[in-house]
Amino acid sequence: MLNRLPLALGLAAGLAAPFAAPAVAQHVETEIHDYDFPFEGPFGSFDRLQLQRGLQIYTEVCAQCHGLQYVAIRNISDDGGPGLPEDQMRAYAAGIEVEGEDGTFGPASPQDHFPRSALENAPDLSLMAKARAGFSGPYGTGINQILFGMGGPEYIASLMTGYAEAPECAPEDFDGYYNTAFANGGYPSECVDDHGHREAPGSWIAMPPPLMGDDVVYADGTPTEVEQEAKDVSAFLMWAAEPKLMQRKQAGLTGVVFLTVLAVLLYLTNKRLWARHKYKDGDH
Repeated sequence: MLNRLPLALGLAAGLAAPFAAPAVAQHVETEIHDYDFPFEGPFGSFDRLQLQRGLQIYTEVCAQCHGLQYVAIRNISDDGGPGLPEDQMRAYAAGIEVEGEDGTFGPASPQDHFPRSALENAPDLSLMAKARAGFSGPYGTGINQILFGMGGPEYIASLMTGYAEAPECAPEDFDGYYNTAFANGGYPSECVDDHGHREAPGSWIAMPPPLMGDDVVYADGTPTEVEQEAKDVSAFLMWAAEPKLMQRKQAGLTGVVFLTVLAVLLYLTNKRLWARHKYKDGDH
């Protein structure tokens, strides 16, 4: 496996920037792709195998510096989540070292949470999908998330796949990595025209590409292209941020059905009890 220490350090700096940087005052054009996820829509649900693949990407790539401190390890066995069998979940927990009350480290138990981020400037990924959901499309207005379902997972996947060759206007020694989905990074003045308009979307991010393709070997035989890996880990982070999403959808659907039936009954009751009185008033 590749030595990922330089990558981990860059990953921490790059992912920290979107959380630490203030909102940009001017509109920055970015390219956010509307990826299809199985959990989208009122009837969508998490794909158990996709969540397991995303857990694998997190474990083998992201966990070197990023934590999931708000997620209990036992939850990876939950129905509606990755759904690992209990023996696999316990084996997974045993492979994680956590700090005890006496300051010593030992194997985690299912009741423990995932570790905190290994680096101080590495953001925890537990709520990343919800934190980035406020972006909600190219203009950050929220309307794209309401109408088209574009939110945190789409942003994360677009960020992971948004690395590209720098435009010709950029100097070769400009710091960072060009990413078409990242808005808050550096931008060379050589790529800004006389009217202050940027010639290329996105900006330069400190994080090197975290996914190269073929980073892992999936047990189910799914191809490991960069886009597939990005979608899988984005889906997993969405589950980590919203583990009860399916239950909330079910409750919402039940509420809609109940209110619909109630509205029909109230209409029929009103028609039966008051219609003849209204007609009499009309006769006068």
